[in-house]
Amino acid sequence: MTQPIETLRTATGIDPADTDWWRDAVIYQIYPRSYSDSNGDGIGDLPGIVSRLGHLARLGVDAVWLSPFYPSPQRDGGYDVADYRDVDPQFGTLADADALIEMAHGHGIRIIVDLVPNHCSWDHPAFRAALAAAPGSPERALFHFRDGRGEHGELPPNDWQSMFEGPAWTRVTEADGTPGQWYLHLFDTSQPDWNWADERVRDDFRTTLRFWLDRGVDGFRVDVCDALVKADGLPDWPHATHGVVTPIDGRMPPMWDQEGIHEIFRDWREVLDEYEGTRILCAEAWLPPERTARIVRPGEMHQAFNFAYLEQAWDAGDIRTTIETSLAANDAVGAPTTWVLSNHDVMRHASRYGYDGRVDLEAGVGRDDPQPDRPLGLRRARAATALMLALPGSVYLYQGEELGLPDVTDLPDDKRQDPVWERSGHAIRGRDGSRVPLPWEPGEPSFGFSSVPAADTWLPQPEYYGEYAVALQDGDPLSTLSLYREALVLRRALGLGDGELEWVPGSPEGVIAFRRGRIEVLANVSGAEVRLPAGSEILLASDGDREPGRSVGRDTTVWFTPGE
Repeated sequence: MTQPIETLRTATGIDPADTDWWRDAVIYQIYPRSYSDSNGDGIGDLPGIVSRLGHLARLGVDAVWLSPFYPSPQRDGGYDVADYRDVDPQFGTLADADALIEMAHGHGIRIIVDLVPNHCSWDHPAFRAALAAAPGSPERALFHFRDGRGEHGELPPNDWQSMFEGPAWTRVTEADGTPGQWYLHLFDTSQPDWNWADERVRDDFRTTLRFWLDRGVDGFRVDVCDALVKADGLPDWPHATHGVVTPIDGRMPPMWDQEGIHEIFRDWREVLDEYEGTRILCAEAWLPPERTARIVRPGEMHQAFNFAYLEQAWDAGDIRTTIETSLAANDAVGAPTTWVLSNHDVMRHASRYGYDGRVDLEAGVGRDDPQPDRPLGLRRARAATALMLALPGSVYLYQGEELGLPDVTDLPDDKRQDPVWERSGHAIRGRDGSRVPLPWEPGEPSFGFSSVPAADTWLPQPEYYGEYAVALQDGDPLSTLSLYREALVLRRALGLGDGELEWVPGSPEGVIAFRRGRIEVLANVSGAEVRLPAGSEILLASDGDREPGRSVGRDTTVWFTPGE
């Protein structure tokens, strides 16, 4: 039996000479509104994150990605940015951001911030100026303003649909009170798309990059990066564009993955390469692996989220195929593959694995819908995480998954804030269930989310969240938190983020088995029990059972060294 592994992080400070840190990094996403509240207003903030850096250091992550904390009316959870170079007062100040960067670096944790370049808020000064200006003006040229179709311009300029349901166009009222032009918004009405064909937009975002790089950030996660360039003429596209976007009849949709995006990425890479150390770009692009790999070619972005992997159901054959396809696509361009199971836009994997088969990742679940099997979902989620952390490349974790947090699938509908809820006419509940504030202490007001008692958290926490609190799991060697801590320590000690993966031949149906150097990984997804070789030493087991000679049942992953 292996001895307990010391899980306290030993890194002290950032080594700028470690230029390859991103290739095998474990990066932890923080959704600031829901992480930790320092002032009792029920909303998470930057000082709250600072107060919890010890948790992240002990967890053993290499970097933190912060979802937007910029000034915003919060119609889309901060992804409607009104000022890219400041901090929203509800989250703190620029001084708080500077302190967070400095203190995280002191813990050996890098900071990655969100860049939202496809669209801004309708409160952004540039869009307000565009609304006040005349058709054809330089102010409107920063966005996609077009005359409408129909006899009186009463129809949208094309048939594009918003990712949040409904038309992707909204008509404005001109200064003289008459119905006027339409503006493009691939998301909410309050999020007008920038026109990246205008050099002023490119110049302004270069300024934004340097603003945060000068403050010491270590990179950017780039939101909706594959939508920046639209096809000339904005042609109609009568096809759905939700989920991973693939070509139809040999063509990509005119609003996604156009060739011109790569020029922008190369320009940004040159900016980042001006700075000491390696500052990285990570792409959010819902594309298949072979298209995503084009974004991480030399001289472009460093990483791209592997959404094909995130979308997989709990099925051994599909998971293995996606691993093979992902590694091959990224190896071809010399980039590491990333792995991710949850984020702020999708149902947490501890809940979606509580269903059999595929689920709609972004639709949300309400009180009257079929509910996930919570124990089954957690068992599978632990097994899926242990499998993922043994793969070569970089890993992204989402806050709370280290606690085994489920989605809040019984959130009251009158508390929902995701714009898709209203835009869909209450047909799609959306993503709020994955954004509920974290539980830190059992039994405390707001489960310790607020450092001082708050009347309400911005999204209500269910009573059962207390069962998942950090303090409750901290001393339990069988807890999900302990599993994550130990897995991250082992991953680093064994160098699992680097190197090759070798499939074990003859694996039974429903089982995934591969070698990583001297260890083997066996994930029994849905197969019959598999007995480990005699003399094997179990290093990690998703179900906590390290008994020598054990059999591995379904929904379980083990890391082990084979016997002689």
